[in-house]
Amino acid sequence: MVRYAKEHKQVTRQRIIEKAGHRFKQDGIDGSGISTLMSDAGLTNGAFYAHFSSKDDLVAHVVADELRNQIAMYDTLQPGRQGLEDFIRGYLAPQHRDDPGSGCPSAALLDEIGRCGDATKQAYTDGARAIVEEFAARLAPGDPASARGKAVGLYTMLVGTLQLSRALSDPKFADEILERGVENALALLH
Repeated sequence: MVRYAKEHKQVTRQRIIEKAGHRFKQDGIDGSGISTLMSDAGLTNGAFYAHFSSKDDLVAHVVADELRNQIAMYDTLQPGRQGLEDFIRGYLAPQHRDDPGSGCPSAALLDEIGRCGDATKQAYTDGARAIVEEFAARLAPGDPASARGKAVGLYTMLVGTLQLSRALSDPKFADEILERGVENALALLH
């Protein structure tokens, strides 16, 4: 019975983290109250503190989880540069731009993460470092350290391009930003 309760609590906690991740990316961290987050998870407000000490605690766990999931997705890509090329095209696609709730946590939350506490910033730093390392390993499998600068440039270019495209009201200009972003990112690979 105790074992079930512990497993159930962990499953419930993970459901809150996953639902909060989607909501944060869709509406922003500041735009997502605890009552909305718990409702999304099918729970009452009172259950929140059985899982997290504060909203900041939840945010740090969500950021870590979102980046872990993004990094795990890289394992589904083709090896090497070809996988990066495929990733770039998918990342800078109108579908990704138009669905922030299901997309990249960096492009959706970066400005808010910069105003968060140390735990959230550390979770983000760890995830961002892992993404840069993944890019570098794909760019130069024999010597990832040599490709680190290019990997940092690629990461910042992708996130910034997606953020800019999302901010524009002119759909043609927003699409042009994505198209040029793909061209520029692919040029950076070579």
